[in-house]
Amino acid sequence: MYWSVVALGVYALVVLWISPRRVSVRQFFDASSADGAAPRIWLLAVSAAVSWIMAKSINNAIDLSAAYGFWGGAGYAAYWLSFIVAGVVIYGLRTAGGYTSLTQFLTHRYGAAATKAFLVVIVIRLFNEVWSNTKVTALFFGTEGSGLYWAAALGFTALTLYYSWRGGLRSSILTDGFQMLLLGVLAVLVGMVLIPGFRESGWPTVASGQVTPAMQAGGLTFLALALVQIFSYPFHDPVLTDRAFINDPGRMLRAFVLAGLLGGGVILLLSLVGLYALSGGLGSEPSAMVAVARSLGLGMMLIFNVIMMLSAGSTLDSTFSSTAKFAARDWPARFDAPDTGQVRLGRRAMLIMALLGNLPLLSLYIDGIGPAVIAATTISGTAVMGLAPIFILARMRNANPFSFHFAFWPGVVLGLIKLLEDFLGWQLQPGWMTLGQGGYATTLGLNVYGVALCTLGFLVGNRVGVMLPAAGRTTES
Repeated sequence: MYWSVVALGVYALVVLWISPRRVSVRQFFDASSADGAAPRIWLLAVSAAVSWIMAKSINNAIDLSAAYGFWGGAGYAAYWLSFIVAGVVIYGLRTAGGYTSLTQFLTHRYGAAATKAFLVVIVIRLFNEVWSNTKVTALFFGTEGSGLYWAAALGFTALTLYYSWRGGLRSSILTDGFQMLLLGVLAVLVGMVLIPGFRESGWPTVASGQVTPAMQAGGLTFLALALVQIFSYPFHDPVLTDRAFINDPGRMLRAFVLAGLLGGGVILLLSLVGLYALSGGLGSEPSAMVAVARSLGLGMMLIFNVIMMLSAGSTLDSTFSSTAKFAARDWPARFDAPDTGQVRLGRRAMLIMALLGNLPLLSLYIDGIGPAVIAATTISGTAVMGLAPIFILARMRNANPFSFHFAFWPGVVLGLIKLLEDFLGWQLQPGWMTLGQGGYATTLGLNVYGVALCTLGFLVGNRVGVMLPAAGRTTES
């Protein structure tokens, strides 16, 4: 525990040294340098990549590979293809329409009501990013509810809020460079430590008997789910999409392709931890990562601790900078040049999000409500499946507010159905909708049929807008 505290102290000194003490209004919102230059391609790429390598993402990838073998970790890494999907789509929106944000595009194409509905999903996403990352990090300092647990959660949040408050997105971009560099080095180090161990226990495969055919089928089902969700998932994450508007479209696209490859590669490398736990029979309690770290000693536990701090910090500072933009520019639909008043509003929003975003951590003191809070507040890729046609088909002629709502709300309803099934144990989804095998078979079926339904809704909305042109008129038309 002593070394974990030391690591946190060193991390704090480094990020405070890297982050700027003072920034202009423009730098606060668009991360430009003091002379007004946009972030370089490599800096934007590593920032985008590491902002998605969240503490919970690393933990999920490791647990999936421990549960399903190689295809479980590969499935989680496949989500980083979202960067390529979002990059291509947003490149088209920017070059064809000259839009400076997704909210500007949504308002012009689908109307103010559609934009507000979208932004409600966004703020829930931001809220979840706070507690989920502080919790994973705090668990490396003490058991849930202990004094060290709370000190780590509050201290880590306060540190990240402080430098985000000072520099906004500029602080996030600059610290991301350091976080990604060190994270990549540590991921390679982990791989170098673990790979020799596979020579003794063997690579876990169906042939070796360490992975059953059912496990492999479950991993492939999860991979298929990821490949379906990457067409909708990225658009509801402002941590990703905000970075798509701070450089010229061509450089942004190249940076996003690099981010997808880089981030997915790091996740795939770290998923070796789950395979190591599987091949060595180490189990997954309280998680496969902790089980492996304990088996390899204090040094590896410290490395994983630093990895969690780096990944959580990169996501948390991005969450705070996106919260500032959400409150000061997106929600009030401000598409003009930002001013100092918007910076002040953004900073207040950061503080509020830091306080409210950690409230779910208190659920451990209420019997039976802990899992309920987590389940009820998580907006999964299922609930936002309707965003796929909304953005990908946006340039279709006659796209209008009906197109948005007929695509968006069916996805939300299906997402709520999934939450009710998982939380209450209700069986609402008919058996014929199940696709694949394993724990994600019902989710895959719901997403495949759901995306088809949302796409049909979008096309029907197009026709309704043609028949009712006055009702479907937007500011663009």
